[in-house]
Formats: sequence, C-alpha cells, structure tokens
Amino acid sequence: MMRTPATSLLRGALRASRTTTMVPRAAASTHAISNPTLANIEKRWEGMPQTEQAELWMALRDRMKENWAELTLQEKKAAYWIAFGPHGPRAMPPPDEGRKVALYTALGVFASFVLFSTMRSFAGPAPSTMTREYQEASNEFLKGQRADPLTGISSEGYSGKGMVQSPPKH
Repeated sequence: MMRTPATSLLRGALRASRTTTMVPRAAASTHAISNPTLANIEKRWEGMPQTEQAELWMALRDRMKENWAELTLQEKKAAYWIAFGPHGPRAMPPPDEGRKVALYTALGVFASFVLFSTMRSFAGPAPSTMTREYQEASNEFLKGQRADPLTGISSEGYSGKGMVQSPPKH
C-alpha cells in the first residue's frame, strides 16, 4: 500500500475516532490496604482462594511501586511473608514424610526381589556357553586366532582369566 498524504490523513482520523478508556492504576495504590485484610495473613494465606491471593499480592505490589516509607508496617510484613514465607514450595514437609519414604522404598525393594525371584524360578537352565569348559575352549580358540595380540589374551606374558567367568561345573 502506498503512503500518500491522503492515507496518512485517513489513518490519523481513524486513530482519533477510536475511543479508549484509560483506567488509572496509580489511584489504587495511593491508599493503604486495610488492616483486617492483612491481619493474620500467615495463617489465612493457604486457605484463601487463588484469585483472592492474586488480588492481594497485586495490591501489595502496586503499593510497593510507590515510596516504601508510605507503606504501613502490616503491609511490609505481609509483602515479606507472601514473598518469602514458608508456604507453597517452601513449606515444611509433613512430620511423617521420612517414615513414608523409608516404607515405600522398602516396599519397592521387596517387590523387585519378589519379581526377580519369581522370574528366576521359572527360568530355564543356564546356556551352555556359561560353563567353565566352554569358556576355556573359547580362550584356546582366541589364542589360536591371535586375537588382541598387544594387550589381550594372545599377548606375551598375559596373566588374566580371558573369557573364563563361571565356576567349574560339578
């Protein structure tokens, strides 16, 4: 769209014709919040609806934007407690939380042991490759193939177990 003097005049007229209402926000923060609203806020905060909590916090925030010397002692205490008090994520854990954690951990370990034992009891025999004789034969095969000649089983002076990891078969 081209910008011409006519379009600029039309835009200016359109902007001037719009009526917008401005709500003065400074007026809300010029007077102190009532003492009954702030009284005993430490005990009432958790039970207050979230909308009421938000309204109170916004009112305190607006008051704090002004000169702090004009804040009442109640407002300062309430603002500090709302910002840093032991509520929400900073609340103290329940007194029996440690016991519950230990109990549920023990139950989890017990359940996993039962599951492991059940699976182990229904499992078949160990594979034939897990016998000591098979693993010793694997060592001889690797030596014959000269596998890993620098540091492994085929190197000079090798003193490790190689592939042997199982006890001898009785």
